Amino acid sequence: MSQKAKFSRFILAFVAGFIAVLVFHQGLLALLHAINFAPRAPYQTTPTPPFGIPQFISAAFWGGIWGLVWATLTLRWQVNRNYWIAALLFGAVAPTLVAWFVVAPLKGLPIAGGWQAPGMITALLVNGAWGLGTALLFSWFARRQVLP
Repeated sequence: MSQKAKFSRFILAFVAGFIAVLVFHQGLLALLHAINFAPRAPYQTTPTPPFGIPQFISAAFWGGIWGLVWATLTLRWQVNRNYWIAALLFGAVAPTLVAWFVVAPLKGLPIAGGWQAPGMITALLVNGAWGLGTALLFSWFARRQVLP
């Protein structure tokens, strides 16, 4: 694979992860909030330090970074049933564990959402939706020959 093709692949992986937060992650959060399962509303505009970027845009940026991780892990994978299962599991587990055990303590928050079941389940569900959304968008880009 040429350097240009690799660069294009990673740009599109970032874009897929970014968009997946806005559509799949926040979309499922909206649904869970609407049925009173998730206390947090989607598309939070609360500024995040240090730049004051709205929370949902910050989440989308980090979704793009995780999209880069996904693209790196799946560089030579075929898109089949195992790909989709891996996308769901990767999304549900990897970003969730990092949020629970790295990000939360850095922000002075309780680990794993204070071990409250609705918050823990919500995190696993919305991040799993993000994983599937990222894989869907990324494979769609490839099928449309957006990737060289």
